[in-house]
Order: sequence, then structure tokens, then C-alpha cells
Amino acid sequence: METLYRSTRDAAAKAVTASQAILQGLTPDGGLYVPVEMPQLNLDFAKLSTASYQEVAYTVMQAFFSDFTEEELRDCINQAYDKKFDTPAIAPLRQSQDGYFLELFHGPTIAFKDMALSLLPYLMTTAAKKNHVDKDIVILTATSGDTGKAAMAGFADVPGTKIIVFYPRDGVSPIQKQQMITQTGENTAVVALTGNFDQAQTQVKAIFNDQAFRQELARNHYQFSSANSINIGRLVPQIAYYIYTYAQLLNQKAINLGDKINISVPTGNFGNILAAYYAKLLGLPVNKLICASNRNNVLTDFFHTGSYNRNREFYVTSSPSMDILVSSNLERLLFRLTGHNSGETKRLMDALSTSGHYEINEAMRAELNDFYAGYADEAATTKEINRIFRENQYTIDPHTAVASAVARQYRAETGDKTLTVTVSTASPFKFPNTVLAALAGERESTDGILADQRLADFINLPLPNAVSGLIGAPVLHKRETTPEQMRSIIADILKLHA
Repeated sequence: METLYRSTRDAAAKAVTASQAILQGLTPDGGLYVPVEMPQLNLDFAKLSTASYQEVAYTVMQAFFSDFTEEELRDCINQAYDKKFDTPAIAPLRQSQDGYFLELFHGPTIAFKDMALSLLPYLMTTAAKKNHVDKDIVILTATSGDTGKAAMAGFADVPGTKIIVFYPRDGVSPIQKQQMITQTGENTAVVALTGNFDQAQTQVKAIFNDQAFRQELARNHYQFSSANSINIGRLVPQIAYYIYTYAQLLNQKAINLGDKINISVPTGNFGNILAAYYAKLLGLPVNKLICASNRNNVLTDFFHTGSYNRNREFYVTSSPSMDILVSSNLERLLFRLTGHNSGETKRLMDALSTSGHYEINEAMRAELNDFYAGYADEAATTKEINRIFRENQYTIDPHTAVASAVARQYRAETGDKTLTVTVSTASPFKFPNTVLAALAGERESTDGILADQRLADFINLPLPNAVSGLIGAPVLHKRETTPEQMRSIIADILKLHA
């Protein structure tokens, strides 16, 4: 049965195939693509418990990407999940006293975005061939830290593509910045923004919806697509690692078939936890999805009150990938909460755009029982990094620490002893200053690669290749702009006015 995709905001718009949705990124009306119907999937966990990551990924993705042939999809998966990952498990589990950590940082940029962005270029170029696209695809992306590098690493020198990444100049870690500005590839461009991630993402959405600009691109043989988690080609691959997690737990005899698990996810743009929610809808035995935020706790307030309000102070924290006040993927959850009512979804999103605020009704709030929401401030994050290291001789990054701390809050509040998997979204080597300060008990004075070398000595682990490869790497990207000038700099990069 073919899985088609529709807009969250326009019921009258024609449904499209998976490959068309991947190519377009956003819907023409500014909404997000969601399946017309959630595909039916027979998850035989007893069989999956001995399957490779690639096999589990195929099992999940063939249901969502039904217009790809088996050969096409397996080829995409095998090219994505190969030796660029430093473990054959791709997404291994690490046991702790509190449960398990799901390690999603074994790819080329040591962050969870590699799990989907290693695959997306292959999906996109295959989709372009299927749909006879004769234009170069321009990947336009805003990043809060990790998406930018992972997307560029995936798309670098891929024929028929260009990628332009905007990042908040003062809102990423030194290592994240170094990874981006040294990225090679004739088709890559990175631009620092004198603003925050929300401003970058808002402008990217506006540019996507600028029909005059799109026409100008078309005249120059370009078309836009997105590598952000708003693209269904980013979201679906993330479902696979939650299914794989349960299969691994069965294989390791940590649970019995049918046992439920809790999953705690550090959450900013809501894509990663939405993938876990979709996995539950497909049949993953989940008891509670724990939505963990940092000090920018707009999602915590939403789940507690039913009110989403981005009109609040924006904080730059030690977990920058979560420094977000407009969680784009929440729109997909809202669409389900409205009973797939695109008119109501559009009304809510329009209210967020115009007033910065919306409220859901009591019937919608009642549908949120799958979730628990909490947040960890900077002190709690630091404390959790230290605690996990002391109790488990295991080092986590600040995003993972937020998820771990909020999972502890949940257990303390509820007494729920269900086995909990905490999603570890980045290597501690991405944020060495924060981690060293938490472990050593004093502020770390060194920065970037020097701090990583100190951290490697402190925790007695070798530097990952993603970091050691930065030593001596030349800076290749020096552009900087304001949110208001993003269109102009895109035109300049693409030589639209040449």
C-alpha cells in the first residue's frame, strides 16, 4: 500500500508521494508534510532482535517511502550507514545505573543528526531522478549547532546539489563552529548570523514561501529543499533507531517481549521526540515519552498548560541545540491533536506567527498523556554530567545531561520504575568546556580543540576523528549577515544576479 503525504495546513492540496515530499521539504502553503494515513507495520521484535541496523532501517522506511523500490532504498541505506560510523551497531546502547543511554553520536560529526543526514542526500538524489528533476537542488538550512555540519558533510560535492547553512554566530559551541567553517566541498556555504536560531529558522521558512524568489531560482535552474527536520526525509529515518533500541534491549535480555519502556529525549525542535511518538504509533511498546528541555522551556510549559508562548526571554545555554523557542515539528503533533484538522492547525500556527502564542483546548490536552515534560537549568545540567561520571565512569554531553536529569525528575515525581532509555544526542567532545567544568569543578579556561585535548586526557579516551581532523584545518567560510539580509546573501552565493 502506497503511503502518500499531505499538508498540515491545507486539506484541499493534492497529496504527494514520499519522493516528492522529500524534494519539496516544506509544503507550498508553509505547512509540513505528514502521512495521509500512518502506515501499517508488522513489527516482529523477536526477529528484529537479531537484525542489523540496516535491516531495521529498511523495515521502517519501506513503509513510509513506498515509491522507492527495494533496490533503491537498500542502496540508500547501505551507503548511509557504512564505515563512516565508528561502530557496526551504528546506534549502540550503554547501560547505566539508571537504565540505558542510546548513543547516537557514532557518525562522522559525532552528533545524532548524522543518523538522518547521512541518508538524506541519497534519498534526495534518488528522488530527483525518480521525478525527472532537471534543476540543481539548493539545500537551505538553519542550524542550532549540529544540523549544519551533518548536512554539509552529507551533501558535500554531491552532484546536482548545493547547500547553504545559516547558524547563530554566538549560539553554537566552539567545536560546532569549527566543524562548520572548515567544511570542504565546492557546493557548500556557511553563513554566521547576528541573531538566534529562531530568527534564522523563521527567515528560512519565509524564503521557502517567497514565490517570487522561487521563480527567480527556477529561471537560474535551481530549486529549494530542506535538510532540517521539517523535511519528512529527515524525520522518518529517526523512527528506525527507536525500533532498533527495543530490538537491542530484547537481544540483551534487558526486557521481555511486550515490556514497555520510557524514552527521555533532549528536545528543541521536537523532531527527535516526534520520531519516538511515531514509533509508538507503529507499535513500539512505550510507556512514557519524556520531553526534556533546558532553560528555554517553552515546551515544558506547553505540555503543562496547553499554552504555547514564545514571547519570553531567550537564553543561550550550554546545550545550544535546544536553545529554541519555536519548535517547528510540534506542528505535526498539533495536526494529530486536532483530529487531522488542517484548518485548525493553520489557525494555531498563524496565531503563533502573528502573536507568538496559541492555546489548545481541553480535548487536545487530553491526548497528550503519552508525554511527560520537564526541564533542567544550567546548574542541574552540570550536576548531572558530574553524577553520571562518578556513578558510571561514563561521560555525557550537556544535551544528554538535560534528558538524564529530567528522567530522574520524572521517576522522583511518579515512582515509575519502567526501564528508561535516555537519548544521547552528542559526544561530550562536542562540548568540552562544559563537560570539563562539570567534571573538574572549575570553569575551563581553554577553548575548542585545546579543551577537547584536555578532556581526552581527563577521561582517558582518544580524541574522535571528527575532532582530531579539525587540527590545522583552514577556515573556508567567513561570511556573516543579519536575518534581514539572508535573501540577498543566498542570491549572491548562487550568483543569481551575475
